[in-house]
Amino acid sequence: MELSQLRMFKTVADIGSIARAAESLHCVPSNVTARIKSLERELGTPLFFRDGRGLRISPAGEIFLEYATKILNLADEARRAVAPTSVPSGRLRIGAIESSATGRLPRLLAKFHALHPQVSLELSTGTWAQLLEDILHHRLDGAIVAVDIDRPGLKRTVMYREDLVLIAAESHGPLHTAADLHGKDIFMWPVGCPYRLALEQWLTRHDQTRKIVSIASYGTIVGCVSAGAGVSLVPRGIYEQYRHGAGWNGYEFADLTRIDNLFYWHANAGRHPAREAFLALLQAQFKDPTSP
Repeated sequence: MELSQLRMFKTVADIGSIARAAESLHCVPSNVTARIKSLERELGTPLFFRDGRGLRISPAGEIFLEYATKILNLADEARRAVAPTSVPSGRLRIGAIESSATGRLPRLLAKFHALHPQVSLELSTGTWAQLLEDILHHRLDGAIVAVDIDRPGLKRTVMYREDLVLIAAESHGPLHTAADLHGKDIFMWPVGCPYRLALEQWLTRHDQTRKIVSIASYGTIVGCVSAGAGVSLVPRGIYEQYRHGAGWNGYEFADLTRIDNLFYWHANAGRHPAREAFLALLQAQFKDPTSP
């Protein structure tokens, strides 16, 4: 069993195609096929089911994929540990909830790329629960989420505290209290979103109950509000990103809970110069958000 075989196997499992995996690995498909068949003979079990021209990973393949991922991550960690230079380089897989990816990270990602051009940074978005699972299973090197929970196997640090802004089309008139939302549709991310929970708790404290329409996209939520269809509660990063020319107003309330956004990483990930450089840049940026 060789690292090159494991890397081929994982690439095929991730992509779902030998031809596209070979293209990604810069080799011919026949080489990938032969190496995987050799691996299957060594393990004594099929890792994929051949379905016409396609591939479907087998139950044994699903189990082996977790171990292969751990082995490859450990190999990368070992290379970094003995590297003669501490210059951040290689692959860095970062996750973020959409509000952070859209409202807070674009300028920072550009700055990171300029500072560390040898790092191949990949950004993915998802729910906070999905992102933490991806870190635990070594599919991500770190992630920014808006929940603060003690999860075994993970480390975390607070990045910034997000103010919350209620947005409504100018045609709705001013909003001074929770009661002013009466008769208005509310658009929020689905259940599980910490910003939605903050709104629900705020409405409950003011003896208000409102039906909330679930939409898993800030672009769509903002579009609905701009069209005058209803209101929403968004983090300040999203408000700042979309407010110019949006045709709506923002309202802040002192008793709407501010939400901490934290950076998580695996407790046993070891030394990772690229991740450490990314975290340092995050901390510097949000300590002084006016820095260029």
